[in-house]
Amino acid sequence: MGTVFSFAVRDPGPATGAAIGRIVERLHRIDAVFSTYRPDSAVSRLGRGEITPEQAGPEVQWVLERCAELGAETGGHFTARPGGRLDPSGYVKGWAVEEASRALRAAGSVQHCVSGGGDVQTAGGPWRIGIADPHRAGAVARVVTGHDLAVATSGTAERGPHILDPHTGRPVTSLASLTLVGPGLARVDALATAAFAMGAPAALPWLAARGVPALAVHPDGRREATADWAWPGPVA
Repeated sequence: MGTVFSFAVRDPGPATGAAIGRIVERLHRIDAVFSTYRPDSAVSRLGRGEITPEQAGPEVQWVLERCAELGAETGGHFTARPGGRLDPSGYVKGWAVEEASRALRAAGSVQHCVSGGGDVQTAGGPWRIGIADPHRAGAVARVVTGHDLAVATSGTAERGPHILDPHTGRPVTSLASLTLVGPGLARVDALATAAFAMGAPAALPWLAARGVPALAVHPDGRREATADWAWPGPVA
């Protein structure tokens, strides 16, 4: 998936080490199936037309169905084909993090945080999650504090303007970053990507209408949040 996963477990027990070993193996299997960086992955082969969705396997079909549902919900701003190339990573990463958290819960942990590429799924708490400042490398713009949180940020801090508006094919530059908070990372991460693709001023009203707490940082450094943003935390 071209990213790094990390685990913080506050309540390790006898089964934790083995569980993390199984989780890492599972993440490698997900990567082998869904990675767009591997020419032999099922998703890469499907994108080139070498195999059918049925031949790609039930998990690929299931993920593509979720992507299609999100595409319909977001008016096409979420897509498994950004730039015309099959790439469901905008859903897969958050789903993989959630899977890891569920596996830790199954092993008895109720106090942990799983991070995938900086987006996190927590269990228990309270946890303090720093939101990167897109204008200051290594700085924190806000801190989200709470229990059982999923926090996802889309933005330009790491890779520059790379999120495309699927309707125009052009990078979105009207936002610097957009952070969403919710219970499950797969959906929160996908909606963060879709809402960022909508750009300003459309993103926050669209999220507010759906009850999704969000914080936007604009290119000029101005910060704007939905009315239900309940985790303001200290300003860094």
